[in-house]
Amino acid sequence: MWWKTTLGRTDLSRNGRIMGILNVTPDSFSDGGKHEGCAALEHARRMIAEGAQIIDIGGESTRPGAPEVTAKEEIARTRPVIEALRKEWQGSISIDTSKAAVAAAALEAGADIVNDVSGLTADPEMSPLCARTGCGVVVMHMQGDPRTMQLAPSYGDVVAEVITFFEERISTLASAGIDPECICLDPGIGFGKTVEHNLALLRALPLLSVGGRPVLLGVSRKSFIGKTLGSMDLADRAWPTVAITAWARDAGARIHRVHEVKPNVEALRMTEAIMHGVCS
Repeated sequence: MWWKTTLGRTDLSRNGRIMGILNVTPDSFSDGGKHEGCAALEHARRMIAEGAQIIDIGGESTRPGAPEVTAKEEIARTRPVIEALRKEWQGSISIDTSKAAVAAAALEAGADIVNDVSGLTADPEMSPLCARTGCGVVVMHMQGDPRTMQLAPSYGDVVAEVITFFEERISTLASAGIDPECICLDPGIGFGKTVEHNLALLRALPLLSVGGRPVLLGVSRKSFIGKTLGSMDLADRAWPTVAITAWARDAGARIHRVHEVKPNVEALRMTEAIMHGVCS
């Protein structure tokens, strides 16, 4: 199982990857305002030292009800961090955006992956940009948009609908000139889904690798964990996230997007040692 970005091809057949979350926003649901300016670069360095192989940088909150920000503001928040990080690190940098202008600025600054919560549906210029640059692409499923997605999520069969969405996206994006090998799929846990929908998608992880594409899972600090366990304290979601990382790797997820890097790296590598019979 390969994933291709502008940095080259990565073999994910045996070893998954931890994607560290770097929100350079004042209003993200769990760490808004903590990692702006110089603090952002320091936090990126810390996550890399702990084993993150991808740093995902976002300049607009996608929490339920979050207000939109302009592309200009998003670029101002993210581009300096990407430029500074690329000067000192050769690992993968992802831009978390649905705006083609923001993605273009990020790719020019040194990013090699576009992580789009709309699945490249929000901006008609995003697909041509990704095709032209050959960047890695994370196609996420979301019902509605960040401002409305949690009002009343409803599906006949959430697993079937997510699979159908992935099939359509792979076909459409390939027709637009994007190499299918550049595509990674994200079921969008917590994006237009109830607790029951999220749990159903986790149980169905082995089915979600449509077209043999790798699956990215983002469950870190999500509210469904708190609702499932009966605690709304963010601190109580850290170790359940680690548990899901280990379980999800065995179920087929290859990329794990998290806030706390070190324990999730350890869970991932331990799980893979058990799966493959060797330390890796």
